[in-house]
Order: sequence, then structure tokens, then C-alpha cells
Amino acid sequence: MTSKITPCLWFDHKAEEAANYYVGIFKNSKITNITRYGEAGFEQHGRPAGSVMIVAFELNGHAFTALNGGPHFHFSPAVSFQIDCETQEEVDYYWDKLTEGGPVEAQQCGWVEDKFGLSWQIVPSIVKELFADPEDPKSQRAFNAMMGMKKLDIAGLTKAYEG
Repeated sequence: MTSKITPCLWFDHKAEEAANYYVGIFKNSKITNITRYGEAGFEQHGRPAGSVMIVAFELNGHAFTALNGGPHFHFSPAVSFQIDCETQEEVDYYWDKLTEGGPVEAQQCGWVEDKFGLSWQIVPSIVKELFADPEDPKSQRAFNAMMGMKKLDIAGLTKAYEG
């Protein structure tokens, strides 16, 4: 089923580089289209004719658009993409790939900022179960353990939950 909602990621001039980076990380992903600037509108956008304007791509079947729109807007952690991970191996894989070149100070509680400034949450699926009851002391212990982690550790969260 095709979604009517597609996230559009605004880049200054690295849309194609970012799309290729993300496609290289996520399985079943691909660039689906590249649109280039023409001469029309140069007064507004300032981009040379033939340069990349929009890159359409898919990550695990989800459509995204990357736009080279200039330096006017920047990413914020207020919007992030959450990656649901079944295993620690999967957490480690995404953590290693998405933290490469990103700021270390932006790494906390499973959140990272990649080298393009986009925020990601790398979350083990088990947290839904571990944090299900915020009144339960087990859930509170697991949550407290998470707050002290950068990359989430399934064994550490489970150990804290079990006491």
C-alpha cells in the first residue's frame, strides 16, 4: 500500500549524498528518482541548472524525499526517526552506521544524530514490554537504567528490570 504521507528532508546541498548514505544502511532500500533544477526560478533558488533538486528514495519500503533547498532550515531533534530493533546485533549495526561522523554529544538514551544532523532513535523492541507499567518497580528500574545509557543495551535493560 502506498502512503499519502512522505517525509521531506531539507538539505542545503547534500540531498543526493544523504540519500545514498541512508540507502546504503537500510536493507531493501533504493533511490527511486532524481529531479534536477532547471534555469527557471534561479533568482529564488540560486542553484545551477542541472544540479540535484530532489531525490526520492525508499528505506525498507518507506518513501522519503530529500530536497536541496539551501541553508535556510536545519534539522532538530524535535523530529526523529525511530528504528525498531529485535536484537542487540541489530541495535549495534544501526548505532555504528548512524553515529559514524555524527556528534558524540548528541548520543543519549538510544538517540543519535547522524553526520547530516538528522536524529534517529535506535530502540530495542523489548522496551515496550519493559516500560509497559510505569508504576511497576521493575519498569522503573529498567527506565532508570536506560537513562544512564548512550546506546541501549538489551541485556542491561533486562537485568535492571529483573532486579
